[in-house]
Amino acid sequence: MVLGGSSGIGLAVAQAAAEKGASLVVASSNRNKVDEALATLPTGAEGHALDLTQAEAVEALFKDLGPFDHLVFTAGETLELGSLASTDLETAKRFFELRYWGAFTAAKCGSGNIRPGGSIVFTSGTAGRRPRAGWSLGASICSAMEGLTRALAVELAPIRVNIVVPGLVRTPLWAGMAEADRDTLYRNAAKALPVGHVGEASEIADAYLYLMGQSYGTGQVIVVDGGGSLV
Repeated sequence: MVLGGSSGIGLAVAQAAAEKGASLVVASSNRNKVDEALATLPTGAEGHALDLTQAEAVEALFKDLGPFDHLVFTAGETLELGSLASTDLETAKRFFELRYWGAFTAAKCGSGNIRPGGSIVFTSGTAGRRPRAGWSLGASICSAMEGLTRALAVELAPIRVNIVVPGLVRTPLWAGMAEADRDTLYRNAAKALPVGHVGEASEIADAYLYLMGQSYGTGQVIVVDGGGSLV
């Protein structure tokens, strides 16, 4: 089950899992994007349009879904960047609705469906480790998600709960930027990264598949950032 599986890293995870023979269920808020995602997945994959900020809708989906093995949460909207002084408090609170409370709700409603040996894999970001000016919201959410991961790894055991921390990746997350600014961001980042290139969603997906496939790690944070945390 991939929540946020209609584009970017979530879709890449679904596609990679499908190549390993998994049966897929993907969900996100946009019905058209869900249908587009299903067109890239094997026949039999399910897709649902779901507002992950609506707890009743999330609970209803998991009740209908029945047992499954792995829950992956990659859902997120474009980043909210800005100085502390310019941040609108109501906007800031809404930003947590999907990225944090959506993940919390998914774990609450879906963990009871997970079969023995299964797992939950959340998504964070390097903003929590190396924030820049104007990244207070992103850094706060990333840190909160890592804390949630460790807490649920204890509470939900033996279900394994882990989290992936991607660095800069070419995904719709940056769609709010002007194209020229986005290209400049990618180009400059590639020059600075030890690996010499910005991440692709398929590269990040490998980390999720590892966390689903292994059986001994829980409460762990896997950073896949091209070495960005080092420079």
